Amino acid sequence: AAPEGEPDRAWREAVLQTHLFCGFPRLVQAYGVLESEGGLGDPEPGEYHPEAETGARGAALFDTIYADAAGKMRARLASFRPDFAAWLLDHAYGHVLSRPGLDPALRELLSVCVLAALDQPAQFESHARGALRLGATSEDLSSALDVAHELAPDAPIERAREAALKLT
Repeated sequence: AAPEGEPDRAWREAVLQTHLFCGFPRLVQAYGVLESEGGLGDPEPGEYHPEAETGARGAALFDTIYADAAGKMRARLASFRPDFAAWLLDHAYGHVLSRPGLDPALRELLSVCVLAALDQPAQFESHARGALRLGATSEDLSSALDVAHELAPDAPIERAREAALKLT
């Protein structure tokens, strides 16, 4: 049960980005659960239309998140498979994470929460740094980990807390 005026676009954006970390099957399941509880509200005009400049917008966000390590990270992703690197940058950063409708720092904090719960330390640290670069505070990181702690066992969350302390 959402407060009056919600769920709003921020809710829809937060749910939409979960497939990046949890996969499409879980996203489909989540949409089903949310639908049984009244859904996520009606889209705003133009909310789900492909937008121009997604590549440039995604590249700019990627560069902000990874800062001085952006070039190295692009090379690492391309070393796995060039088509994977291109797809990740275009889809994850261009079409999802850089979409309007949710503050970029909050998007990164949502990513941090999920990555901590999934025990993905390397990605957690990258996105925790990204959250800080986008304006989140160490208190924001701690709050995200408090949420993650409700969803995951103690051990991965404690490892994430230790890593977060080293970043701030």
